[in-house]
Amino acid sequence: MENHRKVSNPLALAVLAFLLMEPMHPYELGRRLQETEKDRSFKYNRGSLYMVVKQLAKAGFIVERETVRDTERPERTLYALTDEGRRELYDWLRELVAMPAEEYPNFGVALSLLSVLNPTEAVDLLRRRTAALDAQTREIREGVRAATDGGVVWVFLVEEEYRLAVLEAELRFVTRLIESLRQPDYIKTWHTVFGSQHDSG
Repeated sequence: MENHRKVSNPLALAVLAFLLMEPMHPYELGRRLQETEKDRSFKYNRGSLYMVVKQLAKAGFIVERETVRDTERPERTLYALTDEGRRELYDWLRELVAMPAEEYPNFGVALSLLSVLNPTEAVDLLRRRTAALDAQTREIREGVRAATDGGVVWVFLVEEEYRLAVLEAELRFVTRLIESLRQPDYIKTWHTVFGSQHDSG
């Protein structure tokens, strides 16, 4: 869906959004991403952030505003959003909000091949997954509660609320899946189809 974009890395969208507020240098952009915990939504490191900034500049979405020099730090180039960059930000964001995209999470791949596993082993593995999902949901709930108590407006926590909703839905799905895998009819069918080929190691 995003391959028509001049710069398709989602991190670029975050950079454009932060530059909407004010010109910044890449170091400051990285600091803001961490401060606002947006780095939970965008996978990046310092190198990838600088690379995205260069790509955005080449595409004409951001432009060098000035170079700041002081005695304690190396010089830093401030980048500002261009009119074209502002249009790209809103167009891209509107598309992501309105249009569901086909995504291929690793768990979906595993589910498509789940029948290969012995039902007993599959149940054990999925129980481990439910324990991990439980821990993640607890962590997010605590983080959201602490942020809300600290006066953070709900809209700035909406991606965490979404993550929580997805995890809770997955937890319900996995719990039902475990019950299905434990049904005698399924276990009997599995042994008929896969039993002879199964690698227990």
